[in-house]
Amino acid sequence: MSPLSTADIRAQFPALRREENGTTVAWFDGPGGSQVPYSVIDAIGSFLTRGGSNHGGAFAASRDSEAAHETARDAVGDLFGARPDDYISFGMNMTSLNLALSRALAATWGPGDEIVVTRLDHDANVAPWLRAAADRGATVKWVPFDTDTYRLDLERLAEVVGPRTKLVAITHASNAIGTIVDITEATRIAHDAGALIVVDAVHYAPHGLIDIAGTDCDFLLASAYKFFGPHIGAMAGRASLLEELDAYKVRPSPATGPGKWETGTQSFEALAGVTAAVDHIAGLAPGEPTRRDQIAAANAEIQDHAIHLGERFLDGLPKSATVFGITDDLTKRTPTYAIELDGISARRLATELGDRGIYVTDGHYYAVEVMKALRRTDGGLVRIGFLHYTTEDEVDRLLTALHDLA
Repeated sequence: MSPLSTADIRAQFPALRREENGTTVAWFDGPGGSQVPYSVIDAIGSFLTRGGSNHGGAFAASRDSEAAHETARDAVGDLFGARPDDYISFGMNMTSLNLALSRALAATWGPGDEIVVTRLDHDANVAPWLRAAADRGATVKWVPFDTDTYRLDLERLAEVVGPRTKLVAITHASNAIGTIVDITEATRIAHDAGALIVVDAVHYAPHGLIDIAGTDCDFLLASAYKFFGPHIGAMAGRASLLEELDAYKVRPSPATGPGKWETGTQSFEALAGVTAAVDHIAGLAPGEPTRRDQIAAANAEIQDHAIHLGERFLDGLPKSATVFGITDDLTKRTPTYAIELDGISARRLATELGDRGIYVTDGHYYAVEVMKALRRTDGGLVRIGFLHYTTEDEVDRLLTALHDLA
């Protein structure tokens, strides 16, 4: 049995009481965004209730906003396992931050330079680099994933990365089929060639331990709404690199430091929610000495829970179901399953399940290259995701519905 107490966790999430047609909703759409606990809601509401002002004011409310900002940087630094000299910057979402980063990095490229992207990535870590390369006349090289094993081909990555490679853009885990990528090895390959690496950890964040210091990646981005927080993005990167790059910004904003990458006034109430979201994860293992230690211990329990539910799910699927993703070793994937049922379109299946109060996602979920590789661009697949608040009973309810529909 899973060591997590899902009952205690679920009591903290008011949205889990929602009903559809008289039935309590089973939320399997977590890969598109998690629900949030009371602590996050209270943190956001408390900030707004107390009142906050913009930075730079000579009064307490302004200092409160500045404190919320810095506290959130510290929290995300702990979540990411950031190095002491990393900058943590916030933005509207991961995509907007990555677009800003791609524009700044591309200014250092020229014809003959190469960038490497993978076909396992969410388009937020593909399209910005394609556009940036086109603007500068750089060459794009692709790394596929194996459509039989669903693993990223790191040997191919090593072959593609060379002396002209300026950047490797890679996902920590696929938001479509759940494959986890060995970021330590990918970073080694990039750095051995003198290239930088940008890691999209948006999907991985609620499922596993992010470790910037351990992997030594150059930049890493995620979005808080995937790890039980509000809609806001976060970027971590080496201070030395971010200081050298020319950020597109307005003149009064900081010329140095993490604020250099934060366009305009931030959502201070959302930043308060980010800290609460990180503390929620840490609070799953309160006995550890530091918040980072708590996050690491909590992630170990979260992964055990994910594997337990994944085994139950895979063992109970109807024979007419096809799973697109790793099934032989659940430690190599997140609990995000892309499936199809014979003879039923993805939209129809999602609709039928939704009418039963079972929420799943259908389509391509911005994983454009994944669906191209799987030849599922017409309608995509149904995506089912488990989080730490998912229960055995919900998985069984989903399986019963799939058998009925099959």
